[in-house]
Parts: sequence; C-alpha cells; structure tokens
Amino acid sequence: MNTKHEYASAIGIAVSWAQAFLQLAHNTYLAGGGVMSELRKTPLFEAHESLGGKIIDFGGWALPVQYSGILDEHRAVRERAGLFDVSHMGEIHIKGPQAQAAIDHLVTNDCSKAKIHQLVYSPMCYPDGGVVDDILVYKLCEDDYWLVVNAANTDKDFDWVKRNVSGYDVTVENISPQVAQIAIQGPAAQRILQKTTPCDLSSIKFFWCLPDVEIAGRKALVSRTGYTGEDGFEIYCRPEDARHIWDTLLAEGKDEGIVPAGLGARDTLRFEVALPLYGHELSPEITPLEAGLGFFVKLKKPDFIGKDALAAQKEKGLTRKIVGLELMGRGVPREGYAVMSDGKQVGYLTSGAFSPTMNKGLALALVAMEFTEIGTELDIDIRGKACPVKVVKTPFYQKSYRKE
Repeated sequence: MNTKHEYASAIGIAVSWAQAFLQLAHNTYLAGGGVMSELRKTPLFEAHESLGGKIIDFGGWALPVQYSGILDEHRAVRERAGLFDVSHMGEIHIKGPQAQAAIDHLVTNDCSKAKIHQLVYSPMCYPDGGVVDDILVYKLCEDDYWLVVNAANTDKDFDWVKRNVSGYDVTVENISPQVAQIAIQGPAAQRILQKTTPCDLSSIKFFWCLPDVEIAGRKALVSRTGYTGEDGFEIYCRPEDARHIWDTLLAEGKDEGIVPAGLGARDTLRFEVALPLYGHELSPEITPLEAGLGFFVKLKKPDFIGKDALAAQKEKGLTRKIVGLELMGRGVPREGYAVMSDGKQVGYLTSGAFSPTMNKGLALALVAMEFTEIGTELDIDIRGKACPVKVVKTPFYQKSYRKE
C-alpha cells in the first residue's frame, strides 16, 4: 500500500469481510432456531465470556468468533502468539492388536511406518473417493491410536470407523467428552509454553507428540501441530484442567503479547496457508486428488477404502482441481462465487477472503483443469460483476513450521 487512502480501503475491505463472517455465523444460529443455552459448551465457555468473546453457534457449539477483533487476533498469531479453544474437536480411540491394520484400511495415507509418538495426516474416504473427513492419526504405542477428527463430523466419523473396522481385533471408543484441547500458535508459542513445563519442548519435532507432559502442574498430551501455518502446540488435557491451563498460558504469555483468538482468525490464518477445510476444499464430492492432497494418498498400499476409485481417477486424469486465485482489483471473494472464462462458468470458490497478511483479495477455487496453470487470467462473479483474477501459487503465505 502506497498511500493512507489505499491502506484505509484495504482495512475497510477486511473489516467488511469480518463483519460478513459474523453475520453469517449469526444467521446460521438463527436459522437453526436454537437458544444459546441449548448449545454444547466447551470447558472454557466461561473463560470466553469473561474475556468478552463474541459467542456464536458453530455447528451446535457455543464458541467465540472473536475477542478484540479478527484482524488483531490474526496479526497477533503471525507476529507473537494466539491461544485457541479447540475443545470441540473430536477424538476417537482405537486400541488392540490390529489397530494399525484397521487404521490403514480406513485412511489413504500409510500409517505402517509411523513411529511411537509420531502423527500422520490423512484423508479418510468413501468407496467412490469422496472424503468422509481429514484427520490426524496419533500413534501412542504399537496398538494404541487416537484419531483427531473435525468437530462437526465426530458422530459421523465414529459411526463410519466402527462399521468399517468391525472385522479387526480392536476396540473403538469416542473419547471426545473426556478430552479438552487448547492450541497455542505463533512465533512466541514455544517460549510461552516452556514457562509452564519442565519438559524440553524443543525435543518435540513437527508432527510428533509427547504424552504425560506436565503443563502448569497438570498432565497433558502435547503435540507440535496447529492449523495456522505458524509454529505451535496443541494441548490435550482433562476437561477439568482446561481452565487452569488456559489462564496460566494467558498470564505467562502477557509479556510476549499473547491474545485469545477465535474462529474468525483461525479461518483467515488457515486460509492464507491454503490448509483445506472440510466442507470447502474437501467433501464427499471433492476427492483428495482434486484437493491437491495426492501426497497423502498412497496408492501402493495393499488396500484402503476408496483406493480403486482414486487409482482410476489418477489413471484417467483429473478434470478439475483446487487452485489459488488472486483478485486483480477491489472486492472480497467469497465461498460459492462462480469462476468464469469468457462468460462461461469453469469453477467456483471453495474459500475466499481479504488476506490480512498479504493485503489483497485471495481465494481457493475448484476449477476445470484447462484453467489451472499459474498465471491464467479468469473472472469471478461478484454480485453480477465480472472481477478479474489470476491463478497463483499456493500457499499464499509461507508456512513457518519448525521442522528440525
């Protein structure tokens, strides 16, 4: 931005997007006809209220969409640290002599080579290649695993897992009510969390975890993971310990500039690093190959649900895939907008926003293959107006994971 006027315009666009996010969430709540008292609450609900969090209905959960503001919280995570309540996420426990084989039957990635305390990211597919969910597999020991699943899919996933591992010597339990989850994310995350634990956090590598870690005097499982593109940790603890850990982290991180962050910033942060969101870039109608997740589809595995369909799709060649788009002028791209070429629709936006970090309108879109080359110029239909965009490389923002 070269002038105060241009900067103000950009901030205005970003604020309008944030307001739209809030309005959409509010409309979703009203459409459900629910009363706030009927929503499911995490163990941190009272903490959110005391901090002035704006509570919305998020898939039946009462969760904060923002505290001080989406833009402030977004910048805090990129520059310092943010604290997220993600206790609504689901945890499914699979244990038994055939646990690893059962999980490899369920997911597209290969878990057979995972070491104890290592994590594996993977789609979990239907027989036709559509996605049931994208999950994290935690290998706690040789016959003991957690599947961490998306909140809105927990019940569906639990039923799917039970049905499809019935022939294996395993037990399956939905332990979600027994687990609270807190994410601390950002460049200062390790320094802040280290103040609360005798554990050497530098020993936890990216996509690894340690169980029985003492955090603020309470026991927790800690993994070096997150959904923001920044370094950080996710803390799994007992629900009754969540408030103590939350308050301790905010107090210990005060000098580092930590802030509580809500769903709005969580979405803009994941969007800038092009992390897929179920129901947007992944769904029963969008395969992992179309979503650009081919690396996590191991077709050389002996078998998994959806293998035949995905192998056939790869052999035949994709007809569409997810790409990044950059808006060439003013406007805010939003989910569902049509992508056009010479007046003909060739795709649609799966996610879109004004990027607080990049200071421009960006989108992820499912587009016909012939229009996916970097630099291809297209249009998106914003309320009947054709707004020029071009295909750009993703992620839009360079991830800052610690991988050593």
